[in-house]
This record gives sequence, C-alpha cells and structure tokens, in this order.
Amino acid sequence: FKPMRKPKKIAHKTNPTFAVVVDGETEVWYLQMLKRNERDIRVSIKPEIPNKKSVEEQYNLVCDLSSKEFTKVFWIIDLDTVIKEENEAPKGKKSPLKTFDEYKTNLSKNFSNVVVVVNNPCLEFWFLLHFEKTSKYFDTCSGAETQLTKNLKNYEKTQKFFTKQNDDIYLKLKPNLKTALNNSIALGSFDKQNPKKAMCEMELLFQSDELKNHFE
Repeated sequence: FKPMRKPKKIAHKTNPTFAVVVDGETEVWYLQMLKRNERDIRVSIKPEIPNKKSVEEQYNLVCDLSSKEFTKVFWIIDLDTVIKEENEAPKGKKSPLKTFDEYKTNLSKNFSNVVVVVNNPCLEFWFLLHFEKTSKYFDTCSGAETQLTKNLKNYEKTQKFFTKQNDDIYLKLKPNLKTALNNSIALGSFDKQNPKKAMCEMELLFQSDELKNHFE
C-alpha cells in the first residue's frame, strides 16, 4: 500500500487588479485605451460607474468594492461635480464639499486599499496638462475642454474619437505622458481650504507601486 502523494500546491501568482470608480464614460474609454496600448502591464484595470452619478453613490460604490477581491480601488472624482452640488445645495443643508472631505478622510483612515484621485474640474484637465503647464482654474469642464481643443485638434467627447483604432485618446497623449505627470505633481494635492484650485492627481494611478516601474 503506497501512501498517496500529496499533490503539490501550485502557487498561482495572481496579477494585481484595480477597480476604478468613475462618474463618466470619458474616464472609462481612457482607461480602456490605456490597457489596450500598454499590453505588458500586468495589472487588470476595471472601470466601474455607479448607476447614479452623485458623489454619495460613487462613495458607496468605493466602500463596497474595497471589500472585494481588488488589490486597490481608485476613486477618480471630478471636483466640478462636487462644486456643482455645492452651488445647488439648499440653504441649511450640509455642504457637499464638507461631505466629500469627510468621505475622503474616512477612506484614507479606514480603507487602506482605496486611493482617491481628485481632478479639478475634470479629466479633460489631465489631458490639457499633457500640452501645457498651467495652474489656471476652470470652473467648468467645458472651459478646460475649450483650452484642450487648442492643443488637441478635433477633440470630442465621443466613443469614436476616444477609441479610434491606432489613433485613440491614449496614443494621442502618450508622447507627453511624462510632461503631464510632472505638471500634475507640480499642482500639489487636494486642499479642502481651497476647492477652487486647479488640481490633478492622476499621478496617484500611474505612480502606484504596481504601475510606477512601467511608467518611469
């Protein structure tokens, strides 16, 4: 009687997975193109959009995903959404900016795998930083878009423009990625005392431990 040989345990080296909570399709398309072009990145990047786009809904989704099987959860937030909620908030109601700051504080304190990435006003400002070193505050996303079209001709917020084969948004911007990262770092971090400050924290994604070697 031969004792049965124990099957060798095969250690599966799992690739890191990032869930990325966003509030719009432009972010989804951009992240999909990043993945499409950077094939040797060993990180799975999964964009997630909440059903409702409110800041609260995004926050709830971030909390929910943080307990799932993701290495990290990134919350890419357009601050113009928060400021819009702030401007529309009825008197006497809690300030949406204050609420967002509480969310952000709670996430950094209690959720070690969550990274909040603030863009002010929106993702288009990140695109603009590929071409210009600017700290100009745009109070609307369309203002940043207008400036962007001066550098990126024919820019349009459509799936066709963003995902065009061999000429997608990521490929158009990639030659200037290092410039954009330097420009966004130069703007500093989110400052709750100064919400009307041009902001871009996309470097938190590109310089995360799992990706930074790839984008050096």
